[in-house]
Amino acid sequence: MSKSNRTSKSSKHSAEFTNELNQFIAVTNLPIKEATKFITKYGKADLAIDAYYNDPNALASSSTAAARPPPVSNTKLNTLFDKYKAPDATGTDQDIISIDGTIRLCADLSVDPEDVVLLAVAYELKAPGVGEFTRAGWREGWKTLGVESLAGMKNLLPTLRKNLASDYAYFKKVYLYTFEFARSEGQRSLAVDTAQAFWGLLMPHAVSGGALAHVENDEDEESEPDGTAGWNDDLTQMWFDFLNEKGGKGISRDTWNQFVSFARTIDPTLEKHDSEGAWPSTIDDFVEWAKGHRASSA
Repeated sequence: MSKSNRTSKSSKHSAEFTNELNQFIAVTNLPIKEATKFITKYGKADLAIDAYYNDPNALASSSTAAARPPPVSNTKLNTLFDKYKAPDATGTDQDIISIDGTIRLCADLSVDPEDVVLLAVAYELKAPGVGEFTRAGWREGWKTLGVESLAGMKNLLPTLRKNLASDYAYFKKVYLYTFEFARSEGQRSLAVDTAQAFWGLLMPHAVSGGALAHVENDEDEESEPDGTAGWNDDLTQMWFDFLNEKGGKGISRDTWNQFVSFARTIDPTLEKHDSEGAWPSTIDDFVEWAKGHRASSA
């Protein structure tokens, strides 16, 4: 065989190996060093993929094997979903876990159905409504979080609860999503009592953990707290008193969204509020009402 023929054959084999390697990596997301071991042993991507999912750590180095958790099982997540889903949902478009199922899930997780951590769970699983979970949201959410069992879910709750209390960026994501799933179907706003119920869960939790620690400017979610006094539980109660006295049909998305930025940047006396800023009128009215209320009580 001539040298040119040997080179051509070698190049062909190299191209085939690279193609199989790229297919394998696209499915498993393994680093190239670890992926090469599987393709070298099994030759074809489909065989290597089967081998990997049968035993992800079979060819991994000891350090990589220890660092990489096994893939989450769709089968286990689907089985858990079926345990809690509505009895009459099989085979219909309403393949969901309803409120009754969620209450049973909470019992198995030893968590109060009104615990604020369930708002983080609702965000992670993209709940379509209060106490409801779709199969797709359930499966993809728990897979992203890396858990497939009740024990794993139970162990994860303290981490979600802590993040919700201390990490403003995460708190804000959960906070904004709460408006989406808390609205009644077909409504553009939240009923005042509904909004208060969720604020009553979210605001004290964020105050206690530091997520709502005062910053000068909320434009950057990563802004460091400046150490000055900020929003507190007394202001939350004053906000509720104002809403109850003012009345109104509901809380708009704009008011809900802007309120968290207002709470993060306002001082306890409300003196630094910029009435010329682009705040919703409800917030401006609250500041005026609160100052008048304090003056009359002095």
